[in-house]
Amino acid sequence: MNAIEVDDLVKRYGDFEAVRGISFRVKRGEIFAFLGPNGAGKTTTVHVLTTLLKPTSGGATVAGHDVVREPDAVRRKIGIVFQDMSLDSELTAYENMLIHGRIYGLGGNELKDKIERLLKFVELWDFRDRQVKTFSGGMQRRLEIARSLLHEPEVLFLDEPTIGLDPQTRAHIWDYIRAMKEEHDMTVFLTTHYMDEAEMLADRIAIMDHGKIIAEGTADELKGLIGNDVIYLRIKAPEELRCLKADFIRGCKLLPDGRVRLDVENAAGALPRLFELASSGGIKILEVTYHRPTLNDVFLHLTGREIREDADEREAMKVKMRTRMRMWGRRR
Repeated sequence: MNAIEVDDLVKRYGDFEAVRGISFRVKRGEIFAFLGPNGAGKTTTVHVLTTLLKPTSGGATVAGHDVVREPDAVRRKIGIVFQDMSLDSELTAYENMLIHGRIYGLGGNELKDKIERLLKFVELWDFRDRQVKTFSGGMQRRLEIARSLLHEPEVLFLDEPTIGLDPQTRAHIWDYIRAMKEEHDMTVFLTTHYMDEAEMLADRIAIMDHGKIIAEGTADELKGLIGNDVIYLRIKAPEELRCLKADFIRGCKLLPDGRVRLDVENAAGALPRLFELASSGGIKILEVTYHRPTLNDVFLHLTGREIREDADEREAMKVKMRTRMRMWGRRR
């Protein structure tokens, strides 16, 4: 049985279509990542799956329950770490955990034991009596993860869990995500625009852009869509030149930043021939880099752009989502 099933999901805000008819399945016990730029529709999808938004059309089930017809049942089965902090900064770490546990009907020694175990798990037990407003961003994120696990959810949603954190803290958060997935055998649904995060953590990845899923598979399967080494050139060339053509070049694309991207079977072997081609064509190569395909190359291959920051969806949803997150606890 799948942990999440989504069929032809659409979400509109007036004339703006944030999610444009997506369908996918998430297996029980796997880490599934939505990878894409901000504005791609990732957070909107999460808010539909966690019952904070109703879809315009289409359907979805989480942990066997319909997100529209059975929202209370869905909420009992899930945990969520929002993109924006949802802790009470005036309370201590322990108090935040205690209140959240009571919202879910926990109490007595059971709740105390869980709070202690989870705060130790995220290495915050020694800071349990400090106000959250004194915590660093990484400490706050770890506390939110611990809080989301109090009621032992079947499915955990992590919306951009490491955004704004330094590389070392991001790596620690990754360790916690792996550990809790193994310990609790839970399903983790992750959204991110960090390619390394998706590749390091996810069993499967769906690449999303402008409200649509444009590719899905394991990291290796997605990179196999290119199947070649990738060379990036910055060149000085005649105005009429749009791309380079030769029998050893399998693909060529002019990028918005002025670089040329070439797909070749073997970059090291292709470079000497590439310099010969440039010389004979009166082209001056100003800069050259090459590597094996990355998920960013896959995104470039599919869209012609790099994963970028895009504020469209945030601007469309900012006020509505902050209000809904404040209401999350009350709706329990």
